[in-house]
Amino acid sequence: MIDGLDHIAIAVRDLDATVASYEKLTGHSADWRAGFPGARHAYIQLGNTALDIVSPTGEGPSGDVLRARLDSHGEGIWGLALAVSDMAKVRHRLERVSLRSSEPGPMTGLAEDGATRTWLTSVLHPKATHGTNLFLVDVPKAGPPWAPSPLAADPAAAVSGLDHVVVRTPDPERAAALYGARLGLDMRLDRSNPDWGSRLMFFRLGDLVVEVAHDLKAGVSAGPDSPWGLSWRVPDPDAARARLAAEGFDVSEVRTGRKPGTRVFTVRDAPNGLPTLMLGLEKTP
Repeated sequence: MIDGLDHIAIAVRDLDATVASYEKLTGHSADWRAGFPGARHAYIQLGNTALDIVSPTGEGPSGDVLRARLDSHGEGIWGLALAVSDMAKVRHRLERVSLRSSEPGPMTGLAEDGATRTWLTSVLHPKATHGTNLFLVDVPKAGPPWAPSPLAADPAAAVSGLDHVVVRTPDPERAAALYGARLGLDMRLDRSNPDWGSRLMFFRLGDLVVEVAHDLKAGVSAGPDSPWGLSWRVPDPDAARARLAAEGFDVSEVRTGRKPGTRVFTVRDAPNGLPTLMLGLEKTP
């Protein structure tokens, strides 16, 4: 029903500066920039998902929504776009489990050279998603698929895709019901670890994971959920760390990851202050 994570929408005030930072972070160049009524956006397509970086520019529906978001929440993840191949079927199924969504409508970005990209979007009701912006996206099948954005770095040191997106929740049972029972994602792990001070739940979404994290010390409350951080895949963590350090990022040492067979490092000053982890497999002898 839900095929994967089409893209992550990131709301920012300075589009050009933020895009330049994400190009350095990912090792890919944004090859699509376009406008909406009152807003501009740039796309970095990264294998199994994309970054859609958006910024208000003036009056218009898109700009008004973005300004309100930036005023209330600041810069960062604005929403998660869930890829579907049959919008009507998915909406019907979700309505049966009380997940209502807006009437689908086309979103069309117009580039300076007159080229367009269009996708069909339906927004899930924010009360039903406990504050996290989730929307369904059905990309038209006509025409060639959107190709990965061009590499701007050694492939071994560049981001190859997303491993997981972290959503923080004050109510883990409520979140489990949303992502598992209602959205129909496959729960792969549910573990509490006092040493980490958290309960972690992993839900498979295509070939990546939605990690739902709950702070055990905070207890359960009725507050909103919020997308919090991103973990990117890199073929060679050592090469990726060296590249990012040379680009001027503040990076940790490479260490053994919590996920068996992985090595990771943290980018401490990722764009928009977004908690960011780089993850790769351990080297085999």
